[in-house]
Amino acid sequence: MNPSNRAGRVTAEVLRVLVAAGLLLSAVVHLELWAQGVREVAVIGPLFLLNAVAGLVLAMVLLGWKHWLPALGAVAFGVLTLAAFFVAVTIGLFGSEEVATGVPQLLAGVAEVVVVLAAIPLLVLGARG
Repeated sequence: MNPSNRAGRVTAEVLRVLVAAGLLLSAVVHLELWAQGVREVAVIGPLFLLNAVAGLVLAMVLLGWKHWLPALGAVAFGVLTLAAFFVAVTIGLFGSEEVATGVPQLLAGVAEVVVVLAAIPLLVLGARG
């Protein structure tokens, strides 16, 4: 096996695990917030549950299917979740306003940034190989 191919595969696997960890952390934070009462908020409650399920499913698919499509899904998940949080903090989302401070917000934000930053090169590697 060509050493550069081996290095590329190792890099892809490290990125894949990093993206999956970010997806799982984001999913856990959203599920925990949903369980703590966000479920009572119209529209936002179901969206938090959907986010938790989507993060879990994407992480499992990403780890089980070595294809570029799950990486694309992870990028979309991260970007859309960060965008929704930004909108919720700045102007409100579906009648609900969020604060940008707090441990859950920090954990989810960092997790989603990691997802995007690691999934983009994973997507590029997947598209090449």
